[in-house]
Amino acid sequence: MSELIKHECGIVLIRLLKPLEYYQNKYGTWRYGLHKLYLMMEKQRNRGQDGAGVANIKLNMTPGEQYVHRYRSNSSNPIRDIFEEMNVPVVNAEAENPELLKDTEWCKKNIPSCGEVYLGHLRYGTFGNNSIDYVHPFIRENNWKTRNLVVAGNFNLTNVDELFNKLVELGQHPKDYSDTVTVLEKLGHYLDETNQELFRKYKNEGLTNKEISSKIAENLNLGELLEGASKYWDGGYVMAGMLGHGDSFVMRDPWGIRPASYYVDDEIAVIASEKAVIQTVMDVPAESIKEVEPGHAIIMKKDGTVSSNVVRVPKERKSCSFERIYFSRGSDAEIYKERKKLGELLTPAIVDAIDGDVKNTVFSFIPNTAESAFYGMVKGVEDYHINSKISRLKENGLANLSEEEFQSIMQERPRIEKIAIKDAKLRTFITQDQGRDDLVGHVYDVTWGSVEKGKDKMVIIDDSIVRGTTLKQSILRILDRLEPTKIVVVSSAPQIRYPDCYGIDMAKLGDFVAFRAAIELLKETNQEYVIDDVYKKCKAQENLPKEEVVNYVKEIYKPFEYEQVSAKIGELLLPHDIKAEVEIVYQTVDNLHVACPNDKGDWYFTGDYPTHGGNKVVNKSFINFVEGKNTRAY
Repeated sequence: MSELIKHECGIVLIRLLKPLEYYQNKYGTWRYGLHKLYLMMEKQRNRGQDGAGVANIKLNMTPGEQYVHRYRSNSSNPIRDIFEEMNVPVVNAEAENPELLKDTEWCKKNIPSCGEVYLGHLRYGTFGNNSIDYVHPFIRENNWKTRNLVVAGNFNLTNVDELFNKLVELGQHPKDYSDTVTVLEKLGHYLDETNQELFRKYKNEGLTNKEISSKIAENLNLGELLEGASKYWDGGYVMAGMLGHGDSFVMRDPWGIRPASYYVDDEIAVIASEKAVIQTVMDVPAESIKEVEPGHAIIMKKDGTVSSNVVRVPKERKSCSFERIYFSRGSDAEIYKERKKLGELLTPAIVDAIDGDVKNTVFSFIPNTAESAFYGMVKGVEDYHINSKISRLKENGLANLSEEEFQSIMQERPRIEKIAIKDAKLRTFITQDQGRDDLVGHVYDVTWGSVEKGKDKMVIIDDSIVRGTTLKQSILRILDRLEPTKIVVVSSAPQIRYPDCYGIDMAKLGDFVAFRAAIELLKETNQEYVIDDVYKKCKAQENLPKEEVVNYVKEIYKPFEYEQVSAKIGELLLPHDIKAEVEIVYQTVDNLHVACPNDKGDWYFTGDYPTHGGNKVVNKSFINFVEGKNTRAY
């Protein structure tokens, strides 16, 4: 994606299923789990660069010994910082006596990061600011082990106001107004209730308080706790947590909006946001890695048992298709295949845009994340060109062609070039002052001589076009320096028409070039009354419960064909001083579902939100647009 879009966070939960001595003996270090944690966080760095955090639990510690430790950083390189901090006691111990590091009992008592349960988090901030206070994991402390709660997640809830008020109705006084705090306190409330019920039960049976603590740890039902706590959550989430005594969990929303996969063997249980990361770090076949099913929680008890439990009734699967298009790492076999298919399915539209003139067209991609879709696009163009050459040979007849003419036809192939190269070093210095446009114009370098001036067309593929700002201010002007006759910009994603409220930082309708194009079309065709009608309908719903809100913003796009909106986008993004003709080609929603058949969350393209809260968010977003409020809609 050539534009910066913040998106879903990343999680890793690791549970060692053997005593630490086992890993020391087999792998030469008790830090086996810690090493896996580090690798999985680094390989999910794409999922969050606003901060990182790690918490760990030590099992079976005696009273007076700390058993929960946490490290957080919001620096420019947070993963490095927290692991360097965790490594300081190890380095000190090694300097004092290297043999100490082989003594797992000593390490567990003296090195904070030495434990059996680890929870790592990578944050992209979509709610709150980037201060250290907003970096996961969060801890709810208590003197009873089974009431200590550590939580981190990849989530956005649409009904924070509703959840916040429910906490207040319980008599609580939340310290902050955010989805993270409301989630932590809701889970904490149910944890307190569960502990209290069990305490009364065992007290009535005549057990001592010390005996009761052990019985609670053994019999605490995490599944029921999660079911009760999440009853009113509306949004997309993968929530991970650890309890002080050693139980841990990862739960996924009923629609499967946010991703999570897990792997378990007799040594370790691992849960992460991305399947390919587990496959690479654990060096295991893809078939051994399972998806956390929608509405399920993977629960790992202190005794090492691992189970998948239904905690919310699963709904129609609406997993985020943007994960497939862009967000997740392309090293996943299925995602790589799907991204190539997205590019290939664009072939007919591309051929139309260049009038079938493959011979005089150069094909490329911007940015590097569009490379997989580019390979698929090239395959589609090659297939088209092969069929075109066969037709020409049949029409002319082989006997009527000279050797030179035959060779000329056979040697034709799509021309693939690395046209633009991003100079990442420049991005840091680009500010909002008057000289910004000139600076932006040098973010990419072009490959001179890759295009025949005044003759060649150019096709450039991107993952998606959201705001279009970078295209207009930078990329199109840069490409125009090569003097092509036409520039065709292809988006492997459909037009983004509606805000996301489940994790992606796309909350304002006015930011979307597709929305701005539809508004311009309404004005040009004397249909501005549609804007007023939609506004009135949205205002009339403003105070309704989210379950009753309808997405009337769809009516903004209804009067126009898909291609009309694409054409208007092309006009809006055309710099005034560009010489080449410009055309924008978008993926269709139907083709998206052909390429990504198992992940049909498409609300940002269609407005079909899987939860009621989504309709409330788009409603509020449109009201903000009309009223000129440049604020988030949730």
